[in-house]
Amino acid sequence: MTLTGNWSYPTAIKFGAGRIAELPEACAAAGMKCPLLVTDKGLAALPITAQTLDVLDAAGLGRAMFAEVDPNPTELNLDAGIAAYKAGGHDGVIAFGGGSGLDLGKMVAFMAGQTRPLWDFEDIGDWWTRADANAIAPIVAVPTTAGTGSEVGRASVITNSQSHVKKIIFHPKVLPAVVIADPELTVGMPQIITAGTGMDAFAHCLEAFSSPHYHPMSQGIALEGMRLVKDYLPRAFADGTDIEARAHMMSAAMMGATAFQKGLGAVHAVSHPVGAIYNTHHGMTNAVVIPPVLTMNREAIEDRIAQAASYLGIEGGYSGFFDYVLDLREALGVPDKLSALGAGTDRIDDMVAMALEDPSAGGNPVEMTRDNTRALFEACI
Repeated sequence: MTLTGNWSYPTAIKFGAGRIAELPEACAAAGMKCPLLVTDKGLAALPITAQTLDVLDAAGLGRAMFAEVDPNPTELNLDAGIAAYKAGGHDGVIAFGGGSGLDLGKMVAFMAGQTRPLWDFEDIGDWWTRADANAIAPIVAVPTTAGTGSEVGRASVITNSQSHVKKIIFHPKVLPAVVIADPELTVGMPQIITAGTGMDAFAHCLEAFSSPHYHPMSQGIALEGMRLVKDYLPRAFADGTDIEARAHMMSAAMMGATAFQKGLGAVHAVSHPVGAIYNTHHGMTNAVVIPPVLTMNREAIEDRIAQAASYLGIEGGYSGFFDYVLDLREALGVPDKLSALGAGTDRIDDMVAMALEDPSAGGNPVEMTRDNTRALFEACI
């Protein structure tokens, strides 16, 4: 089976090896003639980035790049990106990279034409309607990892540099107009990033599947996303050049981000404050947190997880699924506790408060309280 296709759900997606060559056509379709490529510091010097800039340059689209993006991007990164966008006279953004590059690139396009401050558009109620939708620049997304799925998301996660709180900024028009999903761009990912991003995709699917909200379409997508991770993440981890495994993991990442319209939960509610305070890798943080959250939620999700286990070919119902997660983490080199990532208990009261305020908390199958959330942090750390 040839792993290539043109999809229109949830946006226009050009999927397949080598399709980065179609980036100029994607820019034209989005209405860009002078794009700014936004990526992170780590990617800026890599061959895949130079190759992408060469493709743009050859098509007469220039090679403008902004790469001052931190692993957990802040509004300071955003201000610098907007300044570069305006100084270059750009008319759209190519968001290029993993979650950080994608999230910040989307926000540069979103905020460059707004007059209100970023935090006015946090994902609360109908705050997104405050934005001038006509001032949002077009976005083309090019993922280089298989994890966050931000390339098909309508929001970005930005860390407030003052409060060290991660905020979700949402607007429907932040969904990129075109996605180039080329698995060849992920071949050079180090094993640790393959593991962390892959477990992020798994966490998105698992939490969406476990969420009590009603959304059967997301439910089905989440279940198949978990299957792709189960079958192909170990292969991508063992052999980074396995293009079939890389392709299926790119699909799983997009599926996770599509599915979590149904809701996330305690994995992300815990992971967001830990990442904001200790600057840990988001996907790896999720991977550490999953088993304690499964334990916390067991009573509410046992039957549902048993259904998932059956579909995934895992024997033993909920217990078998739990053991599978432990075995997968061990095979991928994921540490057992957050302390191994540098997190401590010195800010636990702050993190509990931040977790309870996180929008993800509302999708957890068990209501998160101060007591059970503190106990969860202690178990994770």
